Amino acid sequence: MLGLTLLGALIPGTGYLFAGRKKLGAVVLTISVGLLAVAAYLGLTQRKRVLELAVAPDQLRYVTIGLVLLGTLWIVVIVTTHRALRSGIATPASRVGGALLVGTLSFAVAVPTALGVQTARTQQDLVQTVFAGGNSKSATRPTIKNKKDPWAGKPRLNVLLLGADDGADRDGVRTDTVIVASIDTVSGNVSLISLPRKLTFMPFPEGTKLHDAYPDGFGKEGISVQDRLEWMLDAIYKNVPAQQGKDIVGPSDNVGADILKLSVGEAIGVKLDYYVQINLAGFTQLVNALGGITVNINYPIPVGGSDDAKRPPNYYLQPAQNKHLWGLEALWYARGRYHIPNPDDARSARQRCAIHAIAQAATPANLLKSYRSLAEVGKNMLRTDITQDLLPAFLELALKIKSAKVSEVALDGHELKFAYLHPDYDGLRATVAAALAAKPVSKPTTPATSGTPKPGKPTTGKPTTGKPTTGKPSTPSTAAPADLANACEYHPVETP
Repeated sequence: MLGLTLLGALIPGTGYLFAGRKKLGAVVLTISVGLLAVAAYLGLTQRKRVLELAVAPDQLRYVTIGLVLLGTLWIVVIVTTHRALRSGIATPASRVGGALLVGTLSFAVAVPTALGVQTARTQQDLVQTVFAGGNSKSATRPTIKNKKDPWAGKPRLNVLLLGADDGADRDGVRTDTVIVASIDTVSGNVSLISLPRKLTFMPFPEGTKLHDAYPDGFGKEGISVQDRLEWMLDAIYKNVPAQQGKDIVGPSDNVGADILKLSVGEAIGVKLDYYVQINLAGFTQLVNALGGITVNINYPIPVGGSDDAKRPPNYYLQPAQNKHLWGLEALWYARGRYHIPNPDDARSARQRCAIHAIAQAATPANLLKSYRSLAEVGKNMLRTDITQDLLPAFLELALKIKSAKVSEVALDGHELKFAYLHPDYDGLRATVAAALAAKPVSKPTTPATSGTPKPGKPTTGKPTTGKPTTGKPSTPSTAAPADLANACEYHPVETP
């Protein structure tokens, strides 16, 4: 009898058949097999619909209701099946054994049902909190007419990644990390373009109020080096809205991000579609939720320390291959720059490697195991203008990216005059255009840097105070983007 109860729980309806209740058994068994067949069909052939379901708040609400109903009915079937099979002359021991079995089976159904309901509600909350709804406002987001295939006729999707250093000890928000991810919508290959945070006179597109306000770019002549800190790329997010008002770009839920999309896009000659802003204060939580990241450390990286305050670091991350880092050390791997030559270039290179390491750590097993904590972290550290109705298409694209190449576009800061008051933005646009037109290479043409600063005189020292250069722009590099996996390989160098 206990064996039949177990069979009736595993295959609902069979227990009724063995108990002689053939009509009820046939109905329940048919429904059970039908639900199993539908689940198999959707999982094997309708991946896109499943993805749409996973990112649609309204549909997730129905999933929650459905899971509760299904779990409750399954428990009812288990209990009634046991009662139908139980003999009227059962011994007290068999009754106790049957009750224990029914309780265990009911618990086995209730736990995953509750977990599924909790996950669905967490996912619904995440989507509604992070991603833009129908009432969201953006001055720079593209208008998509074909929601089913938004990348049709669009060979590249360009997303601005912002690392906002808005900790409790900071005055306002500064975007210390500015990276453009240019994604091939067919292959999923990604090219990362990193801009130094100290770029000055960042341009704005002609015909905009921003260009009218800053016709020569966001900068100021004849000021001290200290004052110039308020006229660099990392200060645009905070200072332009403060100087020009929050309506400078039109209706927007994140004015600073929209301004940066226009400015960075103009600087590199690429129209930026969306932005993803990461609060670096939550970076450590993200890494910890993933179980840490694994990177190669090629030279001592300071943990803590400040060049401006002349405060030495607490200690250094020593060179190591496949070093596993948890949150705080992973953050300093991406940010440390105390007494490092070419600090901005080195840090940008390590940040690209950190992004690569996070992508590698985000395996399906890790995501499932830590989903609730990851979702909670995401709610607190992410902002974006990507809309909820585009999430299925983005998920499809993300699956391509997972198995595609992530490359870095090499920018020669010396040739492009990044350290000067007026960088060579024409040369930057030409370099980016040439790189995106080329196919990524699997091996770098020069020794990979992975954030390794070259010995010698830094190329990102104090900006000069001269007038804009009037000569021809530097000759753009035609090198194809280097595979980021190769760029982040282990190749230790001496202490800078």
